Amino acid sequence: MGRVSQAQAQANRRRVVEQASQLFREQGTSVSVAELMKAAGLTHGGFYKQFASKEALIDEAVTHAFGELAEHHATTLTEHKGHRAEAQQSLIDGYLSVRHRDNPASGCPVAALATDMARDGGDHGAHRTYTEGVQDFTQWLATDDEDGIARLCTMLGALLLARATKDSPVSEQVLSAARTALSPAPQPHA
Repeated sequence: MGRVSQAQAQANRRRVVEQASQLFREQGTSVSVAELMKAAGLTHGGFYKQFASKEALIDEAVTHAFGELAEHHATTLTEHKGHRAEAQQSLIDGYLSVRHRDNPASGCPVAALATDMARDGGDHGAHRTYTEGVQDFTQWLATDDEDGIARLCTMLGALLLARATKDSPVSEQVLSAARTALSPAPQPHA
């Protein structure tokens, strides 16, 4: 079998990071290297040619997931022609949707990886990347740090409860109640 070109090796590495980012959000960071490589369509043996360790891949996958989140924020802001309050409300409504609840692999890394980051502790790059991503998200949600943290906590808690009660009417009630709680107060008519 011939050697893989440098361009193909980079494409393979990118595919592994993308697949890992999705699988970690869907199943947690305990997914095996063999499962990750299979999902990427590659053999298990090639993993250590691409990555120093599974922890190094976790760091890259978390970085990738937060990069996707930042892109989503930028796109949402552009779609709302720079009107930040409208973009924030649109993001909140999308976050607290059945679609997001049912698709953790392509969803927010804050919710999907919270348990893994808490369990693994803060002694590695992925945890630092996660913490920075949380800080960036709270700053995007509000200009005031406390308000941003409160909004994110409401969103995160509601999403986790909705996922945990997915097969019950309670799930959609949780999402709806959180959307209502985070909606701007109606403005009086002049």
